Amino acid sequence: MRVKTLRIGLVAAGLLLAACSDQGGGSAPPGGGAPSAIEVGVVVLKGQSVPRHAQLSGRVVARATAEIRPQIDGIIESIVFREGRQVKAGDILFKVRDAKFRAAYAAAAAALSRAEATEQSAQVAFDRNERLQSQSAVSQQSLDEARAALLQAKADVEAAKASLETARIDLDNTVIEAPIAGIIGTAGVSVGSLVTQNQTDALATIRQIDPVNVDLVDTSANLLRIRQDVEAGRLGREGEGAPSVRLTLENGADYKAAGTISLATVNVSESTGTFTLRASFPNPERILLPGMFVRASVDLGTMPNTFLVPQRAVQRSGAGEPIAYVVSADSKVEQRTLSTEGTSGNDWIVTDGLKDGDRLIVDGFQKISAGAAVRPVDVTIDEDGVVKQSLAGPAATGDASGAAQ
Repeated sequence: MRVKTLRIGLVAAGLLLAACSDQGGGSAPPGGGAPSAIEVGVVVLKGQSVPRHAQLSGRVVARATAEIRPQIDGIIESIVFREGRQVKAGDILFKVRDAKFRAAYAAAAAALSRAEATEQSAQVAFDRNERLQSQSAVSQQSLDEARAALLQAKADVEAAKASLETARIDLDNTVIEAPIAGIIGTAGVSVGSLVTQNQTDALATIRQIDPVNVDLVDTSANLLRIRQDVEAGRLGREGEGAPSVRLTLENGADYKAAGTISLATVNVSESTGTFTLRASFPNPERILLPGMFVRASVDLGTMPNTFLVPQRAVQRSGAGEPIAYVVSADSKVEQRTLSTEGTSGNDWIVTDGLKDGDRLIVDGFQKISAGAAVRPVDVTIDEDGVVKQSLAGPAATGDASGAAQ
């Protein structure tokens, strides 16, 4: 009985070993061959002209600003304007009590009349002495004294005229007018307030905000880089005119009107290494107010023979350089080091490292390395960055779409 049981155990062990041997042998390919090529999704690249923009920060500033200050000492008699409203150049803003200035003007006018009368008398005396001296009836000294008196009288008349003009200017300054057109702010004084000539505090401030300016700041390094790209032919503009600018407001909304660069400073800040660009924008609805922070996109031109590469296809090497993988003519993976110039939507703008006709790997590169054999499959990428296989078949609903998710 013990012998029979031992035989049965040996038979069972032999069957178990045979089964394990069959399972282990089934995992290797027949004849010990290499595994099949990995399927990857590719897109064929084609160079194109791509617009290049500079993203800058800036602040809104008024086109012109006028701080209203009195030119005389006096008491505010009335405030004529309405705060926060549009005013035109020459509109009356404030009136100062003018009684003493009218009196000063009248006194200056009287002094001028007296000086003119004295001049007439001196002129008559000079004419008489000149006639008598020609007849040797008076001495030369008398004629010289008459001439001096006449010249003095003429000088007194000119001085009186200047005093009258000064009095007129002071009288005119009792009415304070707007020097420029724009939006006027709040009044800094009230009726009955004492104001002084050229005081520190402004009575009110007028700002021109349609059109309005936006001061943008960029680094000198970016300026040099842009100039190098233009000189090397990597960046160019079509047509003439100033570069256009688009704004993004503080709440993330786009400002609908485009502006243009109006000037650039000719110096670089010694403390920050930046320079300033000024752009002008129409602002009829007064959306842009002085002091606002904005983001600006400046149109620098177009870059010819440039490639738009999906962001999912660009990785970083150990040295931090952007790289991508392409499929060679013999279906092997090639690694390319790229030169980029920012982004456009969901794509990197690549200026060097790729060429027309390259088959760029956009899906499945997680399983590959440089030199690996692959089987390329044409795919497309939608606006959301989702990869879709362009050929129908089992793979179309498998790896490509799933990897994008």
